[in-house]
Amino acid sequence: MATAIATRQSIKNQPLPDGLDALWDRGLEYCNHLFIRPGSFLQQAEKVVALENDYSKLSQEQLQNQAANLRQIFRLNRDTPDILYQAFALIREAAYRQLRQKPFLVQVAAALAMHRGCIAELATGEGKTLAATMAVVVNAWRGKGCHVITFNDYLAKRDAQSMAALYRFCGLQVAHIEGSMAPEQRRQAYNADITYCTNKEAVADFLRDQLQIGSAKGLPKLLRSHSHNRPSPPATVVQRGLYFAIVDEADSILIDEAVTPLIISAEGAAPQQVATHAQAAHIVSKFDRDTHYRINPQYRQAELTLQGKQQAHDVSDSLGSFWKGQRRREEIITQAIIARELYQRDKHYVVDDGRIIIVDESTGRLMPDRSWRNGMHQAIEAKEHVEINPPKETLARLSFQRFFRSYKKLAGMTGTARQAAGELWQVYRLPVVPIPTNQPCLRKILPPLILPTIEEKQQRILQEVLDIHKTGRPVLIGTKSILSSRQISDLLRQHQLPHQVLNAINHEQEAEIVAAAGQRGRITVATNMAGRGTDIKLGLGVASLGGLHVIAAEANESTRIDRQLYGRAARQGDPGSVRSIISLEDERVNQYGKKAASLLQRIHSKTSPGAWLKMAKGLLRFVYLVAETTGRQQRKNVLSTDQWLDEHLGFSGKLFS
Repeated sequence: MATAIATRQSIKNQPLPDGLDALWDRGLEYCNHLFIRPGSFLQQAEKVVALENDYSKLSQEQLQNQAANLRQIFRLNRDTPDILYQAFALIREAAYRQLRQKPFLVQVAAALAMHRGCIAELATGEGKTLAATMAVVVNAWRGKGCHVITFNDYLAKRDAQSMAALYRFCGLQVAHIEGSMAPEQRRQAYNADITYCTNKEAVADFLRDQLQIGSAKGLPKLLRSHSHNRPSPPATVVQRGLYFAIVDEADSILIDEAVTPLIISAEGAAPQQVATHAQAAHIVSKFDRDTHYRINPQYRQAELTLQGKQQAHDVSDSLGSFWKGQRRREEIITQAIIARELYQRDKHYVVDDGRIIIVDESTGRLMPDRSWRNGMHQAIEAKEHVEINPPKETLARLSFQRFFRSYKKLAGMTGTARQAAGELWQVYRLPVVPIPTNQPCLRKILPPLILPTIEEKQQRILQEVLDIHKTGRPVLIGTKSILSSRQISDLLRQHQLPHQVLNAINHEQEAEIVAAAGQRGRITVATNMAGRGTDIKLGLGVASLGGLHVIAAEANESTRIDRQLYGRAARQGDPGSVRSIISLEDERVNQYGKKAASLLQRIHSKTSPGAWLKMAKGLLRFVYLVAETTGRQQRKNVLSTDQWLDEHLGFSGKLFS
């Protein structure tokens, strides 16, 4: 607090009025918690690196014996700062012997920050997977389990297998969770010292355990089923508790993915609603926009006009009893309108073998085990004329924010945490530690291009690809949706430009496509799947040509997602360049700034290029601000709903329903 007061007085010697004085101090104290300077962790990392010679001289057997001794110390909670430095130095040497990789000074600093319960901001390509192992090992040595939360099943399996030799050397068992695993396999994986899994799998298992505990006949019986003297029965919990977790891509998982809660559901008992969704889709097909309804794309809402309400009333006479109630009738018709206008095929969902499968907008990945709530999934099924499944009944519900706050100790790592520092501290009490890069970043960020229409944007992207392709440099084009990736792919195909497409449709080839994206002359079109968790290595001679060139073809919900895409280029001291090429007709601009975008389109030919571009950049900044503010409010509402349910339904014992 003394630092805060000194800072305040250096700005103005006179004291602030009563009330404002304390408010200023609290504000500075809050800001000081958002970021922690990396200097302290870098100094500690230097102490770790200074022990390198001591451990490099040890034989393999001596090193393993040292690891066993340290494990006992940590298990008994008798570790001190000096012992922590020794442990990190030992793990660093073990990583070199087992993986042929020795963590750099900045990676050691990042691991120390995570061990202290912080978010380490490591630039993309700086080796977060290896950096995490040091914090993972010392916390797994405590014997209470350590979860490493990754972005998808592929990364969970890859990281667990690639680091397994190091963990085994340190006397630890490692396992991973995949969506197809049976309960017994999951139980074994969670019982390992280290478990790699996605946030969705961890929360789903937690909710299923809550349901299982609720159905048990009592705590003593449940405890007996987990005794060491007898095997656990098939129907019991799979997790052993929430002690420590490191969240990879922390801003995405803790912030972006937290917009909607995770829900466990079962088949409902209302098959009669199936027919009403089909009827609503048929009615809406005869409605006209602005005549019968109005759309608010920013909040994904629709409103019936007076004429629309009258039309709905008129057609309901020949339908069943469900349609007699005005409120029910208008609700299901409004839902059908939203499904028709605001949910687009190959953007928000795909149709696969007669099923509607949701596409994660922030990652571009398919989510086959998820469905929209409150009848929206059925409304989209009716729109696409596939089999309509009965709506499901919610059994348990939990927000990601509340789940991760249940861990006794939480940490994370990402390349883009600073912009989310306020929310990370407010919700999770996690400060951000910006870690410097191991080598200077050589990335060139070229001036952005903003075009009035999508057609003009696509032609400019084509020209950019042609110009770069002539030099032999690889090009990565980042899009938001499957539909956009197909459109750009068609454009490249028309001009005989060979390329690879990575989206949710052909995600099985992700590793192969990404691995080849840095080869000479390669052109890759990808959704946000390529934005996180992937490492594009440059082919022979590509660095001398200028490295990978990245084109961001659309505005995302957050500039953090844009930065992740930019981070595919110029990794670990390699050269590279990025450029953003967007249009005023892109989805995000239309959603949050349609009127201003229409005005700019009309005055484009009447305004000087410099002045027009300045106004367009201002609009884009506004769009990002509104999108991020809206997302933050949605996450706040989800968390508030969870807290309300906990408070008002706690008497029933259904804390997670």
